[in-house]
Amino acid sequence: MNSEKKLAGKVTLEAVCGDIASQHGIDAVVNAANAQLMPGGGVAGAIHRAAGPGLAEECRSMAPIEPGQAVISGAHHLPNSFVIHCLGPVYGKDKPESRLLADCYRNALLLAEKNKITSVAFPAISAGIFGYPFEEAAEVSLHTIFKIVPDLKYVRHIRFVLFGVENFKKYAAKLREIE
Repeated sequence: MNSEKKLAGKVTLEAVCGDIASQHGIDAVVNAANAQLMPGGGVAGAIHRAAGPGLAEECRSMAPIEPGQAVISGAHHLPNSFVIHCLGPVYGKDKPESRLLADCYRNALLLAEKNKITSVAFPAISAGIFGYPFEEAAEVSLHTIFKIVPDLKYVRHIRFVLFGVENFKKYAAKLREIE
């Protein structure tokens, strides 16, 4: 597995190339959800397929959510305990994109803290079918995480799961650069 790690205070940040629905040893995975929290394409489709139909059933009462919002559910058949669902902004439509994207990461980590979760895996929220330019999305996510890390009491491991070797390489480079 391609991997890049960096310590930020007491939190290990890690970028890996892989499948968000196969993150063993991680307490919670983040779903780049749609507003209705239902199966779809990309990350949401992969997570719902792996979790099974119980995930959609549990999520029904929590929907709809707004861009930047996060909600939490059980993980069902995933190898994790929780799924944190975030609705990222559609690039060029939901404004201001950078604030809404930052809200996704911040709100997901606040939910993790509230639930005493120690490890969280994120996909590249909004960087797929929602059209957010990948490198810009990577910068927003990392800057947001670095700002919130000093306030985290429970979360000690944040993994960024990138689909495809090229996206992994770009994200790993951004992770190496950030202070």
